[in-house]
Formats: sequence, structure tokens, C-alpha cells
Amino acid sequence: MRIIDLTLPITNEMPGVEVSIAKRIEVDGWNATTLNLYSHCGTHMDAACHFVPGAKTIDQQDLTTVVGPAIVVDLSPVEPRQLLGIEDLSAIHDQVVPGVRLLLRTDWHKRYGTPEYRDQLPRISLELAKWLVDQQVGLIGVEPPSVADVNNIREVTEVHQTLFDGGVVIVEGLAHLDRLTQPVVEFIALPMKIRQGDGSPVRAIAREKT
Repeated sequence: MRIIDLTLPITNEMPGVEVSIAKRIEVDGWNATTLNLYSHCGTHMDAACHFVPGAKTIDQQDLTTVVGPAIVVDLSPVEPRQLLGIEDLSAIHDQVVPGVRLLLRTDWHKRYGTPEYRDQLPRISLELAKWLVDQQVGLIGVEPPSVADVNNIREVTEVHQTLFDGGVVIVEGLAHLDRLTQPVVEFIALPMKIRQGDGSPVRAIAREKT
């Protein structure tokens, strides 16, 4: 099996991240760092309580949903601010069965570090979000830092709430889906067990047959 890392590296250049030296081997005998992380920085998983009051927290996430086969949906190339609809997934409609995991390849990770990465991201339409819920999709993974326009509070709220109310797990900020060569891979994205957490960075990987 071949393992592909789908995770953005956590550095001080990443928004919402501060990494500082806590101990140095030359002075203290060991190296250690202090990590200050925004719960939705980099490659991360949202908890339903991120947008739904009283909903499940990240430590309550069912891990069986975040490990298993996933369909890679190649939507590349996409345009800035492109609104993704049901028709964009037409090639895999017959494969979308209850519990399925979908990884939407847009190659948007290549814009990481630019203003466009956050402010002009391609996003999931409300119509598509409702369709994913109707099909009982288990998980959706995207390369932009959000499934919806972070500069439009109504859109970002409606899309997230629709997916969460329908039981769809959201993983955002994936990278390197263009390195996958198989249409179906084993996907693993484990969040930190943060009590009452609204989200968490994850180490996302894919395994595929060589």
C-alpha cells in the first residue's frame, strides 16, 4: 500500500498558529515547543457544534466515519469563487450510497499562502449540501479552508448547518489530492480528543494500492 499525506504543515506562517520554543536541548536537556492553535487551522475537522448549538463536540465524533474507503471526485480545474452544484458530481451519482465518503479534488491547495486561498475559494452550493444530506453521505473532504464562503456569514452558516443537521462530517483544508492515482482510496483523518471542542486539526492520509 502507498500512503499519501493530505495534510498542510503547521508552521508559524499558517493563520491561527503560533509555535514557540518552550525548552532547548542546549539549555534544558531536551527540545520542546508550545503550540497555540486555532481549532480550525490548516487541515482540520469541524464538529457539529461549530455551527449548531447543542450539537456533538469533536470528542464525541464517531471514528468509524472518519476512517474507511473514500471516492476521489476530480473537479479540477475550478475557477475562483466557483459554486459547486449537484451536476458537478454527476459522474459518481450512482456511487453515492448511504455512508459514502467523498473527497473533492479541486487542486485549491496549490493556492495556499495566497489571499485567494481564503477569500476566493470554490464552495459547495446550498443545493449540493442538501443533496449530499438526502443521499446520506457520511463524510465530505475539501481542499479549501471551508465548504462555504467565509466572508458571507449567511452562506457559511446555511451550508454548514445543512450538512451538520444531516449528519455529514466535514474535513477542510486537505492538500495533495492530485497525488492520488486511484478512484477509491482508504481515507483516515483523526481529530484530537478535545473535550467540548468545536473542531480540531487532523493528520489526514490516504492509502491506495500500488
